[in-house]
Amino acid sequence: MVTGLLNQTGRVDNVFFFIVAVSVVILSIVTFTMIFFLIKFNRKRNPVAKDIESNLPLEIIWITVPTILVMAMFYYGWSGFRIMRNPPEDAMPVKVSARQWAWSFTYENGQKSNELRVPLDKPVKLIITSEDVLHSLFIPAFRVKEDAVPGMETYLWFLPDRTGEYDLFCTEYCGVGHHAMVSKVIVMSQEEFAGWYGKKETFAAGGRDALKIMEKKGCLVCHTTDGAKAVGPSFRGIFGKKETVITGGKERTVLVDEAYLRKSISAPNEDVVKGFPPVMPSQEGLLSDEEIENIINYIKGLK
Repeated sequence: MVTGLLNQTGRVDNVFFFIVAVSVVILSIVTFTMIFFLIKFNRKRNPVAKDIESNLPLEIIWITVPTILVMAMFYYGWSGFRIMRNPPEDAMPVKVSARQWAWSFTYENGQKSNELRVPLDKPVKLIITSEDVLHSLFIPAFRVKEDAVPGMETYLWFLPDRTGEYDLFCTEYCGVGHHAMVSKVIVMSQEEFAGWYGKKETFAAGGRDALKIMEKKGCLVCHTTDGAKAVGPSFRGIFGKKETVITGGKERTVLVDEAYLRKSISAPNEDVVKGFPPVMPSQEGLLSDEEIENIINYIKGLK
């Protein structure tokens, strides 16, 4: 089975513990030697200072031993790094798109999700890019991390060797909503994953399905549905309300109707509600007409 051969988690941990063990041993030797010298060469025992000449064997030891240890650390780390940077040929590709402040995962069959679902014991290759600013994808449980760079594809791979849910973070500060840019890696059995992978999601108009769309697209990272303020204005009660917005540096009053909501989705920073930062990225091309209609209908119902 490939699990033992390809599991980077164990490799990374082994390198880490090796370096920690060497550091602890060296710290112990240095500390013991320092205390020994403080006692042995105490001024009371040695009132007259002595000129201590060089010791060639000792100098050879303290040059040779650290060199061997450093080279061992390098080799141990490099051998694991080479494996981590060379995905197996049968690795399942998943395209990852990062944007403020959400992750999107696209599979070979066109299936999309805001959570990374993967099958057990199947190598997974993540092909990563960013739609706006620098982000960084980090999955602590599998010891993998890689930057998401605008206009460039990076990659990483890992072997999900145990089922369960694991955190996925952005570790590159990417704006005011950075703290909320989190997702999940859901490792499923081969059978469960096959069932999910072959199922297409469909959304009806409004209601809970619209809420699913907004969760999936990352809308609820910055907007709330209960009236509470966040990075952006709350959706509750906003439809039909008059808002003061900043347009071209000037204040004006607009009615929040369907036309305004559509414009706010495609060109969100043209009319920014006063008191909120102009940080929302355009959703044009990221939401279908049906999804936009569902979201608008949902917002209209939040009285």
